[in-house]
Amino acid sequence: MVATEQPKPGHPTNKMGKIAFAALSASSIENYDFFIYGTAAALVFPRIFFPNQSSLTGAMLSFATFAVGFVARPAGGILFGHIGDVYGRRRALIGALVGMGLATTLIGLLPPHQVIGIAAPLLLVLLRFLQGIALGGQQGGVVLLALENAPPRRRGFYSSFAQAGGPAGIILGNLAFIAVIRSTAPEAFESWGWRVPFLASAVLIALAIRLQFTLEETAAFQTLRKAKQEQPARDMKSSPALRVFRGNFRRIVIIAGAYIGINVTYYLFMTFAVSYSTSVVGISRDTALLAVLVAAAVQLVMLPVSGAVSDRVGRRVMLLAGSGALAVWSFAFWPLLNTGSTPLIMIAFIVGLGLLHTVMYGPQGAFFAEAFSTGLRYSGFSLGLQLGSVLGGGLAPLIATSLFAATGTSFSITAYMALVCAITFGAVLLMPETHTKDIDVPEEQHEQEAVNDHAHPKIG
Repeated sequence: MVATEQPKPGHPTNKMGKIAFAALSASSIENYDFFIYGTAAALVFPRIFFPNQSSLTGAMLSFATFAVGFVARPAGGILFGHIGDVYGRRRALIGALVGMGLATTLIGLLPPHQVIGIAAPLLLVLLRFLQGIALGGQQGGVVLLALENAPPRRRGFYSSFAQAGGPAGIILGNLAFIAVIRSTAPEAFESWGWRVPFLASAVLIALAIRLQFTLEETAAFQTLRKAKQEQPARDMKSSPALRVFRGNFRRIVIIAGAYIGINVTYYLFMTFAVSYSTSVVGISRDTALLAVLVAAAVQLVMLPVSGAVSDRVGRRVMLLAGSGALAVWSFAFWPLLNTGSTPLIMIAFIVGLGLLHTVMYGPQGAFFAEAFSTGLRYSGFSLGLQLGSVLGGGLAPLIATSLFAATGTSFSITAYMALVCAITFGAVLLMPETHTKDIDVPEEQHEQEAVNDHAHPKIG
């Protein structure tokens, strides 16, 4: 059952502009930190931390450490989800930003295998785990910062600025690596140049924390806190994560399934395709990074458009259209990459990442967060996303590398990409539309809707 939301006043446009900018900047910085790891894993980590392995084995081990960050993300969702649902969105978000900044800076200071031996990859895994915990907590906070402050009929538009932090972080990260690659000799880049983007994150995180301290708590959480003060007996003492699992477990699993295709394709575009293009196709690192950079710039511009369209036509139809179209495009993407032609590779990335992926990615945050009540929203939204990220994006580069090693052809990767898009399409079919839903209804009503959704899955 979907309740039509009655019009309620939102923040003034100028204040919403400040909130949207804060969501974009916090998400951009956090994603910059998380994604530069993927770039480094593709370009230098195999030689820095796994020097005694073959190039293929080193790449697989490097991508395995990349996957560790995704394994940690559910723990971050539980930890920061609890903080966000009990103590406030802003406090949880700032904690996640600090954690990411510390872990990323320490990676930039980590000695190589040549200096400290086996301790180097072990510490790398530990710091990547901490990055995963931080990102697992950040995603929920930054989306809710925008969603819960937005006017009812513009939630998709404003929450898309939190989603835009993904490509914005990629752009920042790729620009950082391109600048370092072009300004250093290959030996200097592998010695110290790759560390510069990691060390720079300390400054960016400091700026983000200062910005977050200027913001108020979200309107929805303030309303919830006031209600708890007026009716303390209704304030449940159990963990929000346990409560959301008990009442909304099916929703969490379906959201995880809906997120798999979005997450896997994102990391295939952003990480594996860079490694594949340079090591298999033979194009230069600059060309591969530039293709991702251009596609991410297109996505950055188109995400608010996608979010705004979802406010009019609905979130569900956008995710169905995007996942279906991207499943088809996967059969063109890898052959275009294999040509080695710069213009064709640009087209492959712009259409796949910049346009088709954006159709899903823009409304994603609003669609998944609107499924939960205010008191459980941070935990429920975070758990659904992070479960999907473990099953999806965290293993994507490793699975793609293994498929290519086993088959020697990119068609196996094509089939993998199409399959995960089909999983997202099927999961979204089971979800109700949410764009006209009142997200401030009591928790009991949300739990009843979860029961109704289980009894009457939305397959039409």
